[in-house]
Amino acid sequence: MAGCVARVELSVSCRSLLDKDLGSRSDPLCVLLQDVGGGHWAELDRTERIKNCQNPEFCKKLVVDYYFEKVQRLKFGLYDIDNKSFDLNDDDYLGGIECTLGQVVSSSVFTRPLELKQGKPAGKGTIMISAEEIKDTRIVYLEIEARNLDKKDFLGKSDPFLEFYKQSDAGTWQLVYRSEVVIKNNLNPCWRKFSVPLQTFCGGDFNKPIKVQCADHDSDGSHDLIGTFETNLTQLQGAGDGSLVEFECIHPEKKQKKKSYKNSGIITIKSCKIEAEYSFLDYVMGGCQINFTVGIDFTGSNGDPKSPDSLHYISADGINEYLIAIWSVGSVIQDYDTDKLFPAFGFGAQVPPSWQVSHEFALNFNPSSPYCQGIQGIVDAYRQILPQIRLYGPTNFSPIINHVARFAAHSAQRGTAS
Repeated sequence: MAGCVARVELSVSCRSLLDKDLGSRSDPLCVLLQDVGGGHWAELDRTERIKNCQNPEFCKKLVVDYYFEKVQRLKFGLYDIDNKSFDLNDDDYLGGIECTLGQVVSSSVFTRPLELKQGKPAGKGTIMISAEEIKDTRIVYLEIEARNLDKKDFLGKSDPFLEFYKQSDAGTWQLVYRSEVVIKNNLNPCWRKFSVPLQTFCGGDFNKPIKVQCADHDSDGSHDLIGTFETNLTQLQGAGDGSLVEFECIHPEKKQKKKSYKNSGIITIKSCKIEAEYSFLDYVMGGCQINFTVGIDFTGSNGDPKSPDSLHYISADGINEYLIAIWSVGSVIQDYDTDKLFPAFGFGAQVPPSWQVSHEFALNFNPSSPYCQGIQGIVDAYRQILPQIRLYGPTNFSPIINHVARFAAHSAQRGTAS
């Protein structure tokens, strides 16, 4: 059934969300969850957070695997985010919906009113979801700058940012990219290089109309349009290798009102490149070798290994949290490592015979050959060393990371890295 699996990206926008903030508007984010059975839901993806916006159009696409032969129950939840915590339990819930992925992909735009609970309307808020299959893995890389943009701020200049929209088959405009960096107080900005998946950018159609908007960012969400223009990827590709592609940034209302109006600035495409993005399988099937190195935390914060509360405590059935992690990760990775010889290190412990604190000691106490034979070899070395060392601190695993980096650099110099 492998042929029935497809990668799908979902575009989400909302209208008239509940307002949970005092003195400003909500800062919404959309999270996507999938039913994994037994009444449990697993998070698949989430959008960016948009400040002070009751009608968000999320730029970040939600990506999900689509199986034609399965009923995939999804839940979309909107939250007002007022802190930096990843946990959503302390954020205000603005509403959500439950549906199947089949319902979404079979609709041109899947539209539903938000609910606070299933069957209980939120009273305000509508969600719109559209799906598009990801068929092209190429990436568009763009470098853009502007000059002589209109001044929009009373006490300053402008704080410009860019938005790119592609035209859908129905003729509507769909947001595909919003610049993350707002350049403060600058009428001649140079945005940092950015990338957008080709599928997202234009659906793989180099002649599909693209609308570019430049606006002045306002913290309350009431951004002022500086100007706009339309183009396509074919035109944008003319930039690069010293060639520039320029567009006049036009404000429609100003153009209509003023006969002497020329433009609201010039947008310059410095570079536009399209590159292939290789998947993990592309590397593996192309001969890339993976080397697996284990680093184990032996700091005192893990608790006394003799205490059942410790992550290092070995239970009556011979396992602990560290052994479970080693087996779980190692059993997957070992298939991609041909020699099955795995370097294994510990850090944060006092090591015999000097009992000095070490942040890079071989688990087998053999610094000249820290290799363990297979995952079982790592497990055996861990079991033997645990009673021989003293947990200490601090938590410093950079020496092990640097050790692995030296392995990689050495392989690169010898030409054995592929």
